[in-house]
Amino acid sequence: MSECALKIADLSFAYGKKQVLRHVSLEVNVGQCCILLGPNGAGKSTLFALITRLYDYRQGCIELAGFNVQKQPLKALAQLGVVFQQTTLDLDLSVQQNLRYHAALQGMSSKKARLGIQEQLERLGMYERRKEIVRQLNGGHRRRVEIARALLHKPSILLLDEPTVGLDVPSRQSIVQHVHQLTEDTHLAVLWATHLLDEINEMDYLAVIHQGVMQAQGTTSAINAQLATDSIQDAFFKLTQGE
Repeated sequence: MSECALKIADLSFAYGKKQVLRHVSLEVNVGQCCILLGPNGAGKSTLFALITRLYDYRQGCIELAGFNVQKQPLKALAQLGVVFQQTTLDLDLSVQQNLRYHAALQGMSSKKARLGIQEQLERLGMYERRKEIVRQLNGGHRRRVEIARALLHKPSILLLDEPTVGLDVPSRQSIVQHVHQLTEDTHLAVLWATHLLDEINEMDYLAVIHQGVMQAQGTTSAINAQLATDSIQDAFFKLTQGE
């Protein structure tokens, strides 16, 4: 039985009187890439904000590697690496300086930080560019730096909130390929929020969300079988727009 890296159970959330998430449940196992698929406004970013404790919730439960994010926040969030939709890098610092700053915030020793930075940048093909100022990098390379930063402290699960928005096609494809390879090589758990169907691999676990409700979960073949559709495009349309 696979180890659960992220468990969400019966989670609901509202902004005032506006219900945004309704009884959402989801599990992501170690070594699994889960695509959280939904149109804009479906509740994906709100769900990420609850997982990362930017928002708090009153109904439901979220656990990261077995730690409850409300009852054991420090231990839970230590299991988490995050790449937000909007970049959070300091554009006037070098790649290396950004990563060293993050390592210091994580309490990593200088030696551990140095080795970790080299490992992650080499994996992304960015080590030779470690001294470049982030402002000089294109969007795809900035995203690579953010992924490297998110993985420095060896988290159990990586959250990616629409990480390819605004990137050109080659940069998008490169990020998609890298993350899937990373999952396979390191057994990292990944929760990837997107509305782009071409970012899905056949072996991914899909969680389709629409209007704050989890509409379907499973592999592409399982969802197609459930809905009697021929493609994930048809299934997605049926779940979010069709009858």
